[in-house]
Amino acid sequence: MMQNRIIAVIGGARSGKSTFAEELAKKMQRPTLYIATAQNRDAEMADRIAKHRASRPSTWQTVEAPLDLETAILESGDQAEVLLVDCLTLYISNLLLERLGDLSDQDDPRIPPEEEQVILEKVKSVLKAAKRVSGTIIFVSNEVGWGIVPLYHSARAYRDVVGRANQLLAAAADRVYFVQAGMALELKALAVSVDHVCTELDHGR
Repeated sequence: MMQNRIIAVIGGARSGKSTFAEELAKKMQRPTLYIATAQNRDAEMADRIAKHRASRPSTWQTVEAPLDLETAILESGDQAEVLLVDCLTLYISNLLLERLGDLSDQDDPRIPPEEEQVILEKVKSVLKAAKRVSGTIIFVSNEVGWGIVPLYHSARAYRDVVGRANQLLAAAADRVYFVQAGMALELKALAVSVDHVCTELDHGR
């Protein structure tokens, strides 16, 4: 049985994060299963999904899991040695739409604070499932908080829950790669704790 390993790949839109994650999975040269969270809601999304499928090796299996990601991970763990989940942010978006309906039909809808906690609990369950499978599981997720503060409440709420979900993902992961302009940095190896910083400051007195 392979050792369990969680890898997080995080980056902004068109940063190269999905390409990095896919290349990483290819280089492992192990049976790979791609878990897709995208939903075919319109022509643009259908085109994106088709292009993603075409870019993946034909030997990879694909499982669609827009809502029940936890079950998809647990059931796929025995089918492949590498699982690639793309992406966590679409999964969160799907949960919001499932629970609250089409937010585009409302004038700046107010998302109840308790809904964020419900979604974060689901993310925690997904990460617990990821720790139970053998082999490597790669999560792709978006960094959505680097732009200006969104004008609409719903967009701010989405930004906040994604940011907190990424923190949960990073804490659970063995490796965390941040991708910007096609270049990847390994964040976990560079991370410092508050205690470490305080110790260094004390030594510098």
